[in-house]
Amino acid sequence: MAESLIEIKRKIASTKKTSQITSAMQMVSGSKLNKSENASRNFQGYSQKVREMVTHLAATQLETMENNRAAGASDGGNPDDYHSMLVARPVKKTAYIVITADKGLAGGYNSAVIKQTLQIINEDHESEDDYVLMAIGSAGAEFFKNRGVNVAYELRGLSDQPTFDEVRKIVKATIQMYETEVFDELYVCYNHHINSISSQFRAEKMLPVSDLDAGEAKTYTEEYILEPSADAILDKLLPQYAESLIYGAILDAKTAEHAARMTAMKSATDNASNIIDELTISYNRARQSAITQEITEIVGGAAALE
Repeated sequence: MAESLIEIKRKIASTKKTSQITSAMQMVSGSKLNKSENASRNFQGYSQKVREMVTHLAATQLETMENNRAAGASDGGNPDDYHSMLVARPVKKTAYIVITADKGLAGGYNSAVIKQTLQIINEDHESEDDYVLMAIGSAGAEFFKNRGVNVAYELRGLSDQPTFDEVRKIVKATIQMYETEVFDELYVCYNHHINSISSQFRAEKMLPVSDLDAGEAKTYTEEYILEPSADAILDKLLPQYAESLIYGAILDAKTAEHAARMTAMKSATDNASNIIDELTISYNRARQSAITQEITEIVGGAAALE
């Protein structure tokens, strides 16, 4: 019985140490989550402003495309009349950027993205030649590489609050690959942050740029003089807008990662507390049983001496 009591005390002490670690990790993840939410919120202001400028400059092209579609032209008319990043060309190859974490301890965060992305690929493509895969985060990169999938580009070791400089290479490489027709459409697969306890898988189409609406274009009372020209500015601004969409998805995914890790660590801490309570009850029962047995032995011994 003494050994049993000692073993239970060791389990209680070990579980308490684990609980302290998970509780600390929960607080760290909570702090990172607050910073990521602020960074994502601040970036949305910039992204919205770029979107307004692009929509304003491309309003004429967008209206023409919509009118042509309304008239029965499925592709919106002659592609040469529009910027290449606005035109949906025949899809020969699709690209996917899969955003996961570099490490675990985040509940089902990584598995949800990988499972859903794999399902999309299996349903939409019969051959590996039909798509190209790019991975941000070690979990996704290792998963697909271990299954023989060719990962064209991978980025690991992002900081908890990634800057654009950290993702510049993969973002710019993606835009360049689209412009040179290495692939014809791009989807970014990631977990969208809803709140601290939930997220939602998204596979958003980023290229060609199809989320612009001519009806959102602002009209100005004063005429602006653009130098060198509206089309030249749009040539620079549209890729920048596409880059902002991808970067925004990365920030969103990082926020969801911190939230998932905080929730996982809270769950682990709560489970540890429950185990400690159960072990404490077991310890008290075992101790009570040992005391009762000792009293019985003393009484029995005293009775034998009478």
